[in-house]
Amino acid sequence: MSTSKTVGIVGARGHTGAELIRLIARHPHLELAFVSSRELDGQKVSDHIPEFSGELRYENLSHEQVGGKGADAVILALPNGKAAELVAAIDAQAPDTVVVDLSADYRFDERWYYGLPELTRQKYAGQKRISNPGCYATAMQLAIAPLKDRLAGPPQCFGVSGYSGAGTTPSDKNNIELLRDNLMPYALADHLHEREVSRQLGLPVEFMPHVAPHFRGITMTVNLWLRTAMKIEDVRALYRERYAGEPLIQVLDEAPWVSRIAGRHGVEIGGFTLAPGGKRLVVVATLDNLLKGAATQAMQNLNLAFGFDELDSIPQETTA
Repeated sequence: MSTSKTVGIVGARGHTGAELIRLIARHPHLELAFVSSRELDGQKVSDHIPEFSGELRYENLSHEQVGGKGADAVILALPNGKAAELVAAIDAQAPDTVVVDLSADYRFDERWYYGLPELTRQKYAGQKRISNPGCYATAMQLAIAPLKDRLAGPPQCFGVSGYSGAGTTPSDKNNIELLRDNLMPYALADHLHEREVSRQLGLPVEFMPHVAPHFRGITMTVNLWLRTAMKIEDVRALYRERYAGEPLIQVLDEAPWVSRIAGRHGVEIGGFTLAPGGKRLVVVATLDNLLKGAATQAMQNLNLAFGFDELDSIPQETTA
């Protein structure tokens, strides 16, 4: 397919917004129509994102102006709780616009397609409203899904994220001084991603998040209790079979390292370890929270919505 489409981004100042601009800049069939940012209003996009060429400037757009821009798609890269008024404006002025929301605002809304392509693409049926999964939630679901039907109890997930996951608004969780030589636990029960994953997988999941001093990347260590004992070679084979043909998912024997996933667009799953008896399994998954945990996944969903190749603009050499 060669028909070009236009895309606008709201919330373009943040880390994920910058990654989205880079992906759109290299896309063969997408053109950046507008970028809305209150803080960067009037500044050239190319001055902030060297990979983008052209004269486009950031704009401080009202909700109605976003709806009236006429872009084929709008990506919302905003903090939780900010999407509803924008979506209402788009619904009123341009209901056929494809909207990809990166916040949690619509992940529990049945009217929206929940876009974790490796697990949900078969459920896509032309929906114009797409909810992008959370970064932690993506890692958890991909680590658990192949064994979902063999579990004896709730998976326990110990997650560690780089501080870019806390966004650009200053807080303890992105304060470099507080994070130095530290691991910061927070929201240790009933985290939003815990509820998100439990809903999507249809089973209770326990999640304990932490922030570390590195900038980007997530490590998710998952403890799984199995109904019947398994052999380690059978576990590995199960994961490899489940993700065969998924170029953004690599199944390893050894445990993946977060330092090796930063800046890459895929997921690594490995470190499969069985406790004596064969009924307790530990699995480790890593991904870049700004890429497969956000911007890369949004691009997969956008490509799916427009009928493009799902991996258009997503660098393949970074996932080899």
